[in-house]
This record gives sequence, structure tokens and C-alpha cells, in this order.
Amino acid sequence: KPIRLDIKKKLSVASERVKSVDIHPTEPWALAALYSGNVTIWDYESGTNVKTFEVSELPVRCAKFITRKQWFVASSDDMRVRVYNYNTMEKIKEFEAHSDYIRYVEVHPSLPYFLTSSDDMTIKCWDWDRNFECTSVYEGHAHYVMMVKFNPKDTNTFASASLDRSIKVWGLGSPVPHYTLEGHERGVNCIDYYPSGDKPYILSGADDRTVKIWDYQTKSIVHSLEGHTHNVCSVMFHPKLPLICSASEDGTVRLWQSTTYRAETTLNYGMERAWALAATKETTKLAIGFDEGCVVIELGSDDAVVSMDGTGKVVWAKNNEIQTTTVKGLAGGDDDEIADGERLPVVPRDLGACELYPQSIKHNCNGRFVAVCGDGEFIIYTAQALRNKAFGQAIDFVWSATGTGDYAIRESISKVKFFKNFKESRAIKPAAASADGLYGGHLLGVKGGDSAVLFYDWDSGEFVRKIDVAPKEVYWSDSGNLVLIACEDSAYVLSYNAAVTASAIAMGQVSPEDGVDGSFDLLYEISDTITSGEWVGDCFIYCNNAGRLNYSVGGKIQTLVHLDTSSSGQTMHRVLGYLAKEDRVYLVDKSLNIVSYKVMLAVLQYQTAVMRGDFDAANELLPSIPESQYTTVARFLESQGFKEEALEVTTDADHKFDLSLELGKIEIAHALLGETPEEEKDATDTMTKWKKLSDAALKINDFALTEAASLASDDYPGLLLLYSAIGNFEGMEELAKKAQDDGKINVAFVAYLVTGNVEACADLLVSTNRLPEAAFFARTYLPSRVEEIVSLWKADLSKVSETAANALADPSSHPDLFPDRDVALQVEKMFLAQREATRVTGIPSTDYPTAKDDLDLDLIALVKSQGAKAAAPPPPPSVATSSSDPDADPEAAVQAEIARLEEMKKRQEEAKRAAEAEAARKAAEEEAARKAAEEARLAEEARLVEEAALLEADAAAKAEEEAVKDNMDDFGDDW
Repeated sequence: KPIRLDIKKKLSVASERVKSVDIHPTEPWALAALYSGNVTIWDYESGTNVKTFEVSELPVRCAKFITRKQWFVASSDDMRVRVYNYNTMEKIKEFEAHSDYIRYVEVHPSLPYFLTSSDDMTIKCWDWDRNFECTSVYEGHAHYVMMVKFNPKDTNTFASASLDRSIKVWGLGSPVPHYTLEGHERGVNCIDYYPSGDKPYILSGADDRTVKIWDYQTKSIVHSLEGHTHNVCSVMFHPKLPLICSASEDGTVRLWQSTTYRAETTLNYGMERAWALAATKETTKLAIGFDEGCVVIELGSDDAVVSMDGTGKVVWAKNNEIQTTTVKGLAGGDDDEIADGERLPVVPRDLGACELYPQSIKHNCNGRFVAVCGDGEFIIYTAQALRNKAFGQAIDFVWSATGTGDYAIRESISKVKFFKNFKESRAIKPAAASADGLYGGHLLGVKGGDSAVLFYDWDSGEFVRKIDVAPKEVYWSDSGNLVLIACEDSAYVLSYNAAVTASAIAMGQVSPEDGVDGSFDLLYEISDTITSGEWVGDCFIYCNNAGRLNYSVGGKIQTLVHLDTSSSGQTMHRVLGYLAKEDRVYLVDKSLNIVSYKVMLAVLQYQTAVMRGDFDAANELLPSIPESQYTTVARFLESQGFKEEALEVTTDADHKFDLSLELGKIEIAHALLGETPEEEKDATDTMTKWKKLSDAALKINDFALTEAASLASDDYPGLLLLYSAIGNFEGMEELAKKAQDDGKINVAFVAYLVTGNVEACADLLVSTNRLPEAAFFARTYLPSRVEEIVSLWKADLSKVSETAANALADPSSHPDLFPDRDVALQVEKMFLAQREATRVTGIPSTDYPTAKDDLDLDLIALVKSQGAKAAAPPPPPSVATSSSDPDADPEAAVQAEIARLEEMKKRQEEAKRAAEAEAARKAAEEEAARKAAEEARLAEEARLVEEAALLEADAAAKAEEEAVKDNMDDFGDDW
């Protein structure tokens, strides 16, 4: 039977003639040696040119990776070998190796050697650890030596192919061949060894257009493959697939089964002659070099063929070999737990060889049996001993989710068979244009050719429902009430009503066109490309194509971890299964490396309950969740908008702080910051938190907390804004000192200026060597210090330019340049006196309407006008003043102004005391009035009560009088 490989073209690039190709074992790179003299590295995932090396002006006939050194080695027609580092592009070595064209380079799999074969009929061995010294020369061929290959079973031996029509086998330690294989009618171009050690085979291709398989132990031809119509240039046993590949000058690449030698397929990409082939055991890729370029194809999927049952037992296939292992307990316990994502130390056990090439392998519902499908056939084995239970022809095979021996097969595009307890029970023709695939589970899913999936009941074979989507895979939950249909770019989660379906089937109410109404309901859609997954209760854990391990609860997606991806960003893992007892999900990569990640079942159940809105159930589950997972739970609650609940649950101080601020509970945030350890109080993160708390407190006008938080975080700009806004004079003075001590000069300067401490402002400018600014500041606010500061400025400037320093004027040497300086000094004294007069009480805000006009006063002009008044003619004697009149000279005017300010201060204090006394008097009067009113109210209430009592007594007396009268009247009537 054919292997039925799905062949995909990964790369097709046009170039000069490609004489050699190689594939990197870990990177998605194809190395091409070109006839133009260049060597190019192509990325076959992205289709881009990674690097190009201009190696020689003559053709490069061979280039090979030496991955353990990050090198490649190339040989060209100038008889030279060159070695390059493919990362840095540095040339490591260049030397002349042969006296004629070098046809091939073969790198030893483990030793620091490579072989070269040449048209000079020799083979040479080179040791790169000994500076590329030639350690051996092998002679014996009578014509060009076209290729050499190491034996993977015994790497001390190698084989060579020559145009003398022979194949010779050599040992590294002997210059003469061990033996010769002869049988080709024309020159031999290429050879290869069987990749695993179970068959002693050599493959060869020759100009006689045949491919021959040799047994090198019996030295006989096992089989000869014919079909090419021109010289065979390259042959190989694919290291991962059971295939023989051959490339020929007829322009084709032929694939043959390596066990039956049946021709599998012929590839022709229309790029003229095919010269070279390459593959690696890590992938199913195949690189081909042609006259007109390079092609890389993928032969089927390179995903691991592996399955895990519900107890952790794993079965996988390596080519035809079946192996088993277990992951149960490998992740360790609490003390010796293996870190998430670390490769598990699995110990595989050989079960035996499979008669067919496995392309899929699946456990049944209870793990007792495993089905292998491939080559158009299936075989069911016992899972532990690989004993054959059943077999047959099938394109696809799927298990039922319930019956031990219940399964279905797809024989063709129009026929599906059901089996119950390993025996055929019925066959159906699906109601679709074609049946292109099967999906197992609680119902049998058939992939229709019309982009739909059709579900059938296992027991009756009845049609249940058609869902019009194009599925890649179908995943059923263990309980069977949920099903996820994964499509190309999205997935759909549906609920399945088994009771409705069973009732409809029992009562014969199944529509041939529509199936069972109400059997499925769409719950939600997941906008993600799911590559593999597993249901855990009502939660679906999956890998997407971007390399993320996610889980979905009610359509809400959470990312567990970012996995390693290929260079193109594609995922390299698939979900293997979940073990509830270990709270772990297991993943496997393409190289059968198994890793695990902790996913608490209790956490998933809690999140599922929250998504359903069942907080009672969620609260019951919370105690079963370890406290180490509380923060994970809290972040989930936060993502769903339940921030109050998240604040209650979280144990992470940072998370709790952020939540408390978001919820406006700043007292909790303040308390958390108060618990900060001493060694972390000065940390940047702590300072940032205090700043956040300050901002939050300011929003609700809690100025005391704003101030405390700003002080704790050294937020000097914030404090400057706060103190200036609320008029905190003492705070502003303290801020100025703190800011100066911490080197926050700008804030300190503004704070000093706002508080009127102009002396400190000048000192600050001088201390920071901002002498020009200090000089101009003094000219405006402190004229008494201009002389001192200008002298400092001149001394500092003279270090740079003596001329510029001499150009500076000071009051003593150039008084004419400082007009009205004496007046300015008087104004300075007035300013300082007023500052002192108002320092204790400040200026009341009620004075603002009049005080604001003082900002427009020209004090110098004012003082000068007072001086002019003193110089005017004396008034008449009747109104003349004494000689001690303060207006007589400017100094006296200043003293008078100071006295006036002192008097004003006294009057302000007296007015303040009077206002306080008046306020006290008014308060006393109001209190007396209140008491009098209260007494009057009480008296009035007493009077009203007394009047009511009198009225009530009077009414009672009248009522009694009337009653007596009525009695007398009644007596008379009765009498």
C-alpha cells in the first residue's frame, strides 16, 4: 500500500545551478552551493535569503554544515576548501586540498574530521582541531571519486563512489579499502548508508540510470530500482521516513518505499536537471538542488506520532518502531518538583516493530488498546505488549469515547464502517458529497467535502446533526456534553444534549436532512487557531499556532505560558494530555521531548464556576486551592471585572495595592505601604507606589494623606503644588529646606521665593555657581548684596575672559550705572520690615481686594516722591511741622514707614482680637437667645398641656351630668 504522504512545497527559489544542498538540523535553513561560486543559506519557513557568501570565482561543488561549530565547509573548482562561520560570516580557514576538482565533502558525525573526494582520484581526511591538518590520504580508485559517506552504524568506516563503476568501503585508520562492491554498468555518482543499524545496506546511483541497494555484509545487490531516464546524481535513505529518494538528470526526483521498494511517487518541478538531495532525521523535509534553483518540500507532517492515555502511559512511533513510557510521577512532588517547561526524564521501552508505517496512533477510551493507522491500513494492538488484536484496510481510524472495542473506519470517500466490540456492526454512506475524514468521541464525526461535519450516533448509526463549518479537528469533553470544533482560524464550542438525541432516535423522530433538532447549541466562539487541545471538565486547554499554551473558560482565554516556536513563529508543541491527580498538562514536541506545566484542577473548576456566575460553588472551591495559587485566581477575577472579590483573594502585595487604588480604597493601600520592609522603603518601586497613593488621595481631597505620601516619596514638585494651593506657609518653608538638602534646586528656589526668603534665594544661586542669575536677582530684590555678588561673578568670569570680567560694573566703581540705588536700599529695608511684621499672622485673605493693587506700586518712585515732598518750601507757621518731621529726609521716611507698618501690625492684631471678642459676644448672645427660646417653648408646651387637661376634665364633667340626666329620664319611662 502507498504511504499516502501529503507533500507540501515549503521553498522554491530560482538561482544559478545548485550542485549541493544541506539542511540545518535545528534552524529552518537550506544551504545551497552554486555553480556561480556563491553559497546561499535560505530560510525555508519564510522563503527569505538568510545569508549569501561569495566563496570563489569558480563553481562550488559541495557545501556542508558543521553545526557543532556554527560553520559550513565548502569545496570549489579552484581545488580549495574554505570554512566559514555562518553566524558571523567570518572565514575560518582556506587551504588547497587537492590537485583537481573537489567533488564532495563529508563531515564526521562526532569527531573533528571531514573527508574530501576529488577528481585526482584520492580521498583525504582533515582534522580541524589540528588546524585542518590532513591526517590521512586514501587511494585506490581508478577514476574521479564522486562521493564519500560515513557509516552511521560504525563511524570509523566510510564508503566511496567513483566513475570507475565501483563502491569501496574504507576504514579511517587504513589507506587501502577493506573491500569493493561492483555491479553498476557505468560510473557511480552517489551513495548512502541505511540510517539505522538494523539493515546493513548501502544505496547507490549511477550513470546506468539505476538505483541499487547493497548488503555490505554479503557484498551482494539486494534490489535494483529502475525508472529514471538519465544519470542518477543523488540518492538517499530518508533518515526519518521509510523512503528512498533519488535525483536524476532527467529532472525528476523519485520516492520509493524502503521496505517494499515500491515506487511511491515522482516529483518534477520543471527546473531542469536535479543534482543534489538532503534531509535530516529531525524533520520530514527534503531539499533538492536543480539546474535552475532550489526546492524544499515537506513529506507529510513532521508532528510526533504519539498518544497518552488517562493514566499517563505514552506510546509513540519512531519510523516503524513502537515504544512506550510513562510520565506519571516524573514531574516530582513538592520538594523535588521539576520546573515547568523542563524536559521530563522519560525512559522509553521498546514494544516492537509495526508492520506498517505509522502516521497516527491513538489509545482507546480506557487505554487498554492502541490503534496504529498508516499506508491505508490499521492495526489494533494491546497497549502493553503490542499483541495484534485486529487489523484491516482503512484510510482513517477513530475510537468511540465509551465502548472498549468500539471504533469506526473510513474505507473510501463514500463508505464508513462501524465496529462494536471489535466486530463490524454496520456501514453507512455519509450524506455528503464525499467523506474526507473521521473524528472520534461521543458521536462519530464525518468531515464532509462540502465544508461541514456530520455527526452520527455510535449505537444506531443514525444521523444526528450537520454543522456547516470546515473542521480540522473535533474535541469532546469527558462528560460528552461539550464539543469543540477547531477550524482554520477559529473554533466553536457547542453543547450536546444526549437526552434529546436518545429520545428522538428511540421515537424515530430523526430527520434524514436535518437530524435531531435541539441536539446541539452554539455556546461561544474562540477566535484563535487551535493546533491541539484537551478538555478538563468545562475548561479547554490548547496550543495555538503562535506557540502559546492557553485555556478557555466560557470563551474567556487565559495564557498559561509562551512556548518555544520555530523561526517563522509556528508552534513546535502539541497537547499530549492532562493528569488531574498531578494537576499537570503534558506537551510533546516534534522530537518526542515531553514537558509539563502545573495547571491546578481546583483553579480551573473555580474559574468555571465564576464564569457560570455560580459564586456559591466558587466560594466552596476556594479552600481547596493552595494559597500559592490565590494570586492567579485573583488575576482571573480581575480580568472578569470582579475586582472587589480579587482584592479579597489576592495574596500578592503589589496586586492588592493596585486593586485597592482602582477601587478607591486608599486606606488599604496606605496600610500596605506602611508594612513595607525597612530594606525596601527606599526602592524605586516603593517610591512609585507612594506617588500613586498621593495622586489617589489628592483626587478625593485628602490633603493630609497627600502630604504624607508626597513626603514619603520625596515628591517635591507635588508638595510645591499642594502647599501653594492650600496656603501652607510652614510646609513651604520646610519644603524649601528639604529640596535644597536633596539637591532639588529649582523647587527649593521657588519655595524660598514664595515664602519671601529672598536671602536664601540669592544664597542658593551663589552656591550653585549661577552667579549671573544671582547678580540680576540681587539687583531686583537685594540691592545691598549686589556689590558682593558682582565681585564673585567677576572673579569667576576672569578665569575664562579677563576682558569680559572687567566689563562688569558694580555700584562702588560705577555708581552712575546704578541710579536710585540709595532709594532701592531704603525699599529693601521697607520690604524686609513688612516681611517681619506679617511673618506671624500672615496677610489675611480678606485683604486681597486691596492688597493686590500693591503689586502695581512703584516703591522707588513712592520713596522718591516722599523725598521731594521733604525738599519743597516750608508751609506757613500755622501749619508748620517740627524739625523732627519724618518727611524731612529719606532715612526718616523709611523709619516712619517702618513705624507705620508696626502700627498697622498692632492695629491688625487689635482688630483681630476685637473681631474674636465680637464673635464671642455674638456667640454668647446667640446661646442666650437659644436658651430663652427653649425655655419659652417649654413653658408654652406646659401651658398647652395644662389647658388640654382642664378641657378634658370639663368635658368629662359634662358627660357625667348628661349620663345622670339620661338615667332619670329612662327611669321615668320604665316606671
